[in-house]
Amino acid sequence: MSRAATPLTAVLSGQRAFITGGASGLGLAFCQLLARDGWHLGLLDRDAARLASVASELTTLGAKAVQSYVADVTDEAAFTAAINDFAARAGGLELMINNAGVAVAGDLVDTPAADWRWALEINVVGVAIGCRAALPHLKRAEAACVLNIASAAAFASAASMSTYNASKAAVVALTETLAQELEDTQVHAAVAMPGFFPTRLLDAARAPAGPLASARRLMTSSSYSAPEAAADMLSACAARRLYIVLPKSYVRLWLLKRFWPRGFMALLTRTRRRALARRRSAP
Repeated sequence: MSRAATPLTAVLSGQRAFITGGASGLGLAFCQLLARDGWHLGLLDRDAARLASVASELTTLGAKAVQSYVADVTDEAAFTAAINDFAARAGGLELMINNAGVAVAGDLVDTPAADWRWALEINVVGVAIGCRAALPHLKRAEAACVLNIASAAAFASAASMSTYNASKAAVVALTETLAQELEDTQVHAAVAMPGFFPTRLLDAARAPAGPLASARRLMTSSSYSAPEAAADMLSACAARRLYIVLPKSYVRLWLLKRFWPRGFMALLTRTRRRALARRRSAP
């Protein structure tokens, strides 16, 4: 018997999942792993062309069935209708992954209020809508999980990233609250706080050239990958972990922030000063 692609397959026996931002990056990596174990998948994304291509790929990989939905997570009616349609077609829902998100960078005084509203609507309100729509179906399953994708930016609040940092910190708070509300149910809530790894997150980012270039360098230089992140997150869900911080190098930062916040802030200050010095000395 072949080994399962993820231990979550054995934990959530119904094997029906809905993933936002499923047409690329981390969302697609989730779908590929679950497809190999024969899950019934629902994908929501704004890119209709990529969704069509991905659906064919996932079927080839072994997905039981694939339903694709072209919608924005801020459109409550369309998003909710997509989840309800998928649950009806699949006969239920065990795993909801709120993965869709956007990035904004730049100093606080330079970031327009419109960019704040854009990021918060997608990164926070979109996650809340997904949770609200999925929970009635998840609560009918024998065992279920809702996984919200935040970022290490939620605790490593680097300068020139206030909008993104705040939005991802809100996802952590939202999930902590949800975990308490689900305490007496069979639905497990988890929040992932990954560090940088290559995805298409920055393709639509709103940011000045300097901060955007810095973010791209961090992303492209990472030795961690979206498939690795997806596998680690699903394994953590199987273990019923609430906080999922990865890769391992970021766990040390997470612990430092929790147990010695002043030391952590001093580290951020030193790191920023070194970066500014390198930038000034560059030809």
